[in-house]
Amino acid sequence: MLLIGGNPEKQHIQLNPKMANRHGLIAGATGTGKTVTLQVLAEGFSKMGVPVFTADVKGDLSGVAAKAKAHPKIAERIEKIGITDYQADTNPVIFWDVFGKHGHPVRTTISEMGPILLANLLELNDTQEGVLHIAFDIADEQGLLLLDIKDLRSMLNWVADNRKDIVREYGNVSPQSVAAIVRKLLVLENAGGDQFFGEPALNIRDMMRIDHSGKGLINILHSKELMLNPRIYATFLLWMLSELFEELDEVGDPDKPRLVFFFDEAHLLFDNAPKALLDRIEQVVRLIRSKGVGVFFITQHPTDIPEDVLGQLSNRIQHALRAFTPKDFKAVKTAAETFRPNPKLNEEELITTLGVGEALVSVLDEKGRPSIVEQTLICPPESQIGPLTASGRKKVAQSSPVAGLYDKAVDRESAYEILLEREQELQKRQEREMAEAKKLREAETKAKAAAKKKRSGSRRQSNSEAFMKTLIRTVSSGLGRKLVRGILGGLLGSK
Repeated sequence: MLLIGGNPEKQHIQLNPKMANRHGLIAGATGTGKTVTLQVLAEGFSKMGVPVFTADVKGDLSGVAAKAKAHPKIAERIEKIGITDYQADTNPVIFWDVFGKHGHPVRTTISEMGPILLANLLELNDTQEGVLHIAFDIADEQGLLLLDIKDLRSMLNWVADNRKDIVREYGNVSPQSVAAIVRKLLVLENAGGDQFFGEPALNIRDMMRIDHSGKGLINILHSKELMLNPRIYATFLLWMLSELFEELDEVGDPDKPRLVFFFDEAHLLFDNAPKALLDRIEQVVRLIRSKGVGVFFITQHPTDIPEDVLGQLSNRIQHALRAFTPKDFKAVKTAAETFRPNPKLNEEELITTLGVGEALVSVLDEKGRPSIVEQTLICPPESQIGPLTASGRKKVAQSSPVAGLYDKAVDRESAYEILLEREQELQKRQEREMAEAKKLREAETKAKAAAKKKRSGSRRQSNSEAFMKTLIRTVSSGLGRKLVRGILGGLLGSK
């Protein structure tokens, strides 16, 4: 069992690992202790041999790799909860970073991302998304790999150039739609997308490792810079969930999950998401349970998450909420109503008065039934609260089991290179055809000039030739004969 905390009566509140793949919710206002709760759960799963993935939005989860330091408040919390076997300890950690600055680079390919997630990432309309699907389909048919942004840009330009040839099979492709997608690709590229898309792509099973002592590795994605573009952040995490769903085989309900996935700032996933994407999220969350994966969403208000998804989150940890407006009070009431009521507690009132590190907790029992909600003091983590030092990070990086696998980018032949080669070959062929046509035209010109010269030459005659021809014609005529007789008569002396 995973100890979450205890109440003032020193009754321990524990999460049954067999029910962890029924997913969960950690909610509460900023500064109420959500991150520490996440840390407690992450190290608890790790001790069970369950790998963990979590995003580190604020940069202070890295301390899970170091031992906790003695502190009066920690000792006081241990005493209040009644923990007898508390021992500060480290956890095996792998640091990841999309930009490669604070951990191993995380990459995926355009093809693996797929047109649906990519359309959401680029905020495309329906027409533009249709063009994107056409580009993906043609790339698949022609065996063109879409690995990075320049591959997709080349493919889109090819589709635009050949739109007259593909209109019958795929429908109309307007140059305006292609141009709009290319512009949004440029924006994505400038936001760091060029580092996210490429190879070597992340093998999702590298996040499901167990160390030599039997502990599950805690994968921490450094997300401070990534959060500057919330849509990239949300799409990336959703892509990871989708990859887990597609890559892992069915295992039913194991005694403990194969991986636990913590989705911090979960509201970003649902903000302005189109219905098709929301349906996809709900499907993944609902079905990934049978793959042995537990998903915990971390957000401020339960109302940040759509009801269809919220209904899949069976293990609830609700930290304090602050209510100042009618909307806030409604959110408090909604949060209170999601729990199985405890006759000893006024949940709606408690939610606004809980202290830091205190929460209302309801988890599934061994039969899958929600437990009665309990006011709970969250356990202190056995690892360090707060960020790891730079030297500590360096030490963790040096001992990483995936060192050298992802650190250097690879750019192999793909759609960009193939289409560029085709274009160059086409250009060379056109140049050869133009040169041959030019030679043919020159030869024809020379032949015509020679023929013309020959004809004009045959019409010219010398003065002697002209005189002789005239003489012959004259002799042949009657006048000529008289002239000849006259001349001859004079020569013979006739009178």
